[in-house]
Amino acid sequence: MTEREVVAHLLRRATFGPTADEVDQAERAGVAATLDRLFTRRAAGPSPLPDLGPDPAAQLTRESDRTQRQQVNQERRAQVLRLTEWWLERMVTADDQLDEKLLFFWHGHWATSVQKVRSAPLMLRHLETLRRHGRGPLPPLVDAMVRDPALILWLDGQRNTRKAPNENLARELMELFTLGHGGGYTEADVKDGARALTGWVVDRRTGTARFEARRHDPGPKTILGRRDAFDAGSYAKLLADRPETARFVAGRLWFRFAGADVPPPADLAGPDTVTTLRRLLSAPAFAQTRDTLVKQPVEWLVGASRQLGVRPSALPEPQRRRLLAGLAALDQVPLRPPSVGGWPAGTAWLTTSSLQARLRTAEALAGSTAPAVLARLSAAPPDGRADALARLLVVDRWSDRTRAALTPLAGQPRKLIAAGLVSPEYAVC
Repeated sequence: MTEREVVAHLLRRATFGPTADEVDQAERAGVAATLDRLFTRRAAGPSPLPDLGPDPAAQLTRESDRTQRQQVNQERRAQVLRLTEWWLERMVTADDQLDEKLLFFWHGHWATSVQKVRSAPLMLRHLETLRRHGRGPLPPLVDAMVRDPALILWLDGQRNTRKAPNENLARELMELFTLGHGGGYTEADVKDGARALTGWVVDRRTGTARFEARRHDPGPKTILGRRDAFDAGSYAKLLADRPETARFVAGRLWFRFAGADVPPPADLAGPDTVTTLRRLLSAPAFAQTRDTLVKQPVEWLVGASRQLGVRPSALPEPQRRRLLAGLAALDQVPLRPPSVGGWPAGTAWLTTSSLQARLRTAEALAGSTAPAVLARLSAAPPDGRADALARLLVVDRWSDRTRAALTPLAGQPRKLIAAGLVSPEYAVC
């Protein structure tokens, strides 16, 4: 690969989608300096936390009638829409792209859906917990998450009592979040893990989780060969300190940032997530993963928005709704993972039915392209516009087949952009 191809590959994976100017800057700086810049925390950009207001559900009582409940549901949906649009805007505009993409990784890893949590304020708190702890060592993150109100509601932790333990949270904590399937735990470990997590309930009025001792099982438990009076904190620490957890999470980072075609290095896991991610992006094997990773729909839409100069918040409401409808049709809307296992990967995103939804969304993005970006593309001579589009979308090169499809569209820049966005070379990075 040329130096430009190396930094373009790095930026395509470490950000939601680099602009041509960002690739130019990275090429001048070199790979090492570009890595340093990616891992230097900066201001998140012009997207302060949204003021969602209180949780509408806190207004409900047992005496609330149907009309009041309908009003609360309407307010709740409006809050969720506001939060979803805010986060998409932040993904597009954040200067600290790696930080935002890492947050999206954790959102898929600790997959929690607002459709069951039914509270935008709790989901915002959930995201901020992931952001606060997501770059560091795993123990503080796992400790915070077992007390996270949204996760507790999502996995029925509020129903987990000493008299009737609910194993849902303990099971997923081991299988999907820490040790991984086959990570050395048994059914007996799950049962005693559930006992350790008893006692936590969510107060929707305050948006917090609180511990109620009368609901907690204080007795001794045996988990992963250790016997102790485990509670949520000590159980979380036990799991987070296991080498299986570090290896499992490192493997998930590799899967999402590098893909499944090339195996990860054996020594990938570091003492914290930032170290692991830097090892990942610096590994010789990482270079071998070019052109193998299918973009998730959110990555595809956010990256295109960045490259086309589209600011979602600046669009008229119908256009914003059209972009969100596009994500819904592509089966990936932030805050709404389909299950606790998160979203699929790879060719699951490249179905025949999804192609039509992708094309409609690509046309909406092309129609919203910033005038300066459109002018720059139109300034290229007609026979050079396919190459100008490749530069704009940070595609290394078009296949002969794709170039043949793009060339007749040279005189129609918006159609040219839409065609480029649905090309195999753009969908797979």
